Amino acid sequence: MNFKGKTWKYGDNVNTDEIIPARYLNTSDPKELAEHCMEDIDASFAKDVKEGDIIVAQENFGCGSSREHAPISIKASGVSCIIAKSFARIFYRNAINIGLPILECKEAVSDANKEDILEVDLSAGTISNLTKNKFYKSSPFPKFIQDLISAGGLMKWVSKSIWLAH
Repeated sequence: MNFKGKTWKYGDNVNTDEIIPARYLNTSDPKELAEHCMEDIDASFAKDVKEGDIIVAQENFGCGSSREHAPISIKASGVSCIIAKSFARIFYRNAINIGLPILECKEAVSDANKEDILEVDLSAGTISNLTKNKFYKSSPFPKFIQDLISAGGLMKWVSKSIWLAH
């Protein structure tokens, strides 16, 4: 899986209430959630994010609650991938479960600026900052996790796996 997009850069400890404020949790509709994604820390995000854009963040991205609304809102907004120095454990697992690609790479995050163009090869675990002509290596996920993300998330992967088994 390959992605190419403009970066949106955020700092440390971006929590799930900042990703999708609790006042919007009366819905689970991905499109509605996407309309309010990141609005409390970046009012321009929801209206200006483009399909394929990439979020780059510092340490502990997605800390806070365990709700899946946060990664769902990001994925529904069109973000193709999140690269961070580290993720909160529950957000990390929820992102994989819904099929939102994530990578940890401290060097890529440190070097990236907002609006840099990044290219990501999820299978190889590589990140290229095309704006700065720099290349980074991250640990790729095992094949079964890549298949899960490629399928669009755990439930779609399970459905597909059951169907293929028959």
